[in-house]
Amino acid sequence: MSPHDPQEIEYRIARLRERLAGDDIAELGVRIELRGDAVLLSGTLPTAERRDEILRLAREELSGLVIRTDLGTPSSDAPDHTEHLP
Repeated sequence: MSPHDPQEIEYRIARLRERLAGDDIAELGVRIELRGDAVLLSGTLPTAERRDEILRLAREELSGLVIRTDLGTPSSDAPDHTEHLP
């Protein structure tokens, strides 16, 4: 199988999901999807350090593939405007 074979990519994605669910990470809130020729990781993580760790694992498991990310962390900044509720 080629490393860019869709079945091989799905296998590598499944292996990454297992690593994120197990190990010391236990991160189940990350979505991993094959989108065209790239793998998209999305979700919200508690810290920037956690995001960096997940990206490191993704690079290990998905080396040679294009990885796109939409991984955010909650902002601890105070709101810059008043919220008006109906």
